[in-house]
Amino acid sequence: MNNNHQIRRFEITLEFLKQELPPPARILDLGVRNSFSEWMEKAGYEVVNTNGEDVDFDVTGVVKDGFDAVTAFEIIEHLVNPMPLLAAIKAPRLIATIPMRLWFASAYRNKNDIRDQHYHEFEDWQFDWLVEKAGWKIEGRTKWTSPPAFPNGIRPILRYFTPRYYGISARR
Repeated sequence: MNNNHQIRRFEITLEFLKQELPPPARILDLGVRNSFSEWMEKAGYEVVNTNGEDVDFDVTGVVKDGFDAVTAFEIIEHLVNPMPLLAAIKAPRLIATIPMRLWFASAYRNKNDIRDQHYHEFEDWQFDWLVEKAGWKIEGRTKWTSPPAFPNGIRPILRYFTPRYYGISARR
């Protein structure tokens, strides 16, 4: 991985995870195995990923027992209705991150891949409300910016000062 933006995001996310749920811990990570799954394992976590099923329709992957936490790193914003998924999770902990809604940028959309789009981009209070309404008690929060390497224009400059990512740690 040579994308400095992605490395920074991974480092911040991993630090938040370690702060909220120190290793070793057994994690059910929503989504298919990816580079961040490997980062978590190198940090001392046991990671099991879901199979990429469409969790808007099939939440059976999160009703498994034996996990200390479910992690959802930049997954929830892709769901049309995340409430059934959040309510169905069996693990006692939820650690999730989302890209936040920004007033100066429209929601992310990939016209070539319908699965790679954000149906929701939340403000922090909206995400908190969703998580709490699904039966979770938020215990930890974090926000961070995502400045580009070479800002060219007003929006990239605003990314230096405006948090783009939001993370929560919650317990049942």
